[in-house]
Amino acid sequence: MAMVSEFLGQLSLNTCQEATYPTVVPAKDFDADKDAARIETAIKTKGVDEHAIIDILTKRTYSQRRDIAFAYERRAKKDMITALKGALSGSLEPVILGLMKSTAQYDASEIRGSIKGLGTDEEVLIEFLCSRSNSELVEIKKVYKELFKKDLDKDVAGDTSGNFAKLLLALIQTKRTDPSCVIDYEKIDEDARALYNAGVGTKGTDVATWISIMSERSVPHLQKVFDRYKNYSPYDMQESIRKEVKGDLEKSFLTLVQCFENKQLYFANRLSEGMKGKGAKEKVVTRIMVSRCEVDLMKIRTEFKAHNGQSLYKTITEHTKGDYQRALLSLCGGDD
Repeated sequence: MAMVSEFLGQLSLNTCQEATYPTVVPAKDFDADKDAARIETAIKTKGVDEHAIIDILTKRTYSQRRDIAFAYERRAKKDMITALKGALSGSLEPVILGLMKSTAQYDASEIRGSIKGLGTDEEVLIEFLCSRSNSELVEIKKVYKELFKKDLDKDVAGDTSGNFAKLLLALIQTKRTDPSCVIDYEKIDEDARALYNAGVGTKGTDVATWISIMSERSVPHLQKVFDRYKNYSPYDMQESIRKEVKGDLEKSFLTLVQCFENKQLYFANRLSEGMKGKGAKEKVVTRIMVSRCEVDLMKIRTEFKAHNGQSLYKTITEHTKGDYQRALLSLCGGDD
């Protein structure tokens, strides 16, 4: 029974009242016992009834899935996550098992997976740490400690190095100021000049200044800073980053700036890239669909359609198949 207590034992509540734009919302007339019975039947069915599992779990919020898991354990005398793991396979398995975690639990688990064992998946680290808000990172740090009995900053420090490590650790420290109703034009100008003088405006790059400003200022402030930056530099902030730094540090700064400017467009572009060419880059697509379905996937859908000329729903239909496709389309929440 360890799995349920580990991932479902505590329903984390985020106290920050940030607006959300989910595609997965609470099911009306929800009956955990009825859903648990249907899932038990689906798992016991010869060949497994994946459709029933998908139709239930992709249309319930995390708190509702959590109630289903406890109801399942009461009736079946076994852990639902373990049962699902044994019943599912292929691309569908990580989607369904991912949905059995809260958003913060999922993020923490994916980060842990990227640094555990030999080698580090820098792409995953960058995606999660550079795209999450301060409040999300606070929750991820807390849940990471609960799940793995380790400190996120120590694990990241042990698996990264140089300025890349310094940037990630600065983000994990969650020193970003909250948005203010007062617009400080003097500070905006000061930060814009500092970014220019630390990069394009001098020989070499003062990365520490970039890290400090981009990890400590509020997002609305930084949006105005990047706009003001164009008064000093012949390049915008993203072009300046490409000229000044390379490798994982470049990718990290670019991800930060893209998320400051339009986070949902960043995710829409990641989904678009993940579904280009032959077959989807399933890990990327799965990560975004699972981690954002109760956060802002509705807005990501809007950005996807605006910048790709066709809906996310239609793109998923063209580039995926089978039960995996069915699950993603259900999480997508409809066509645009």
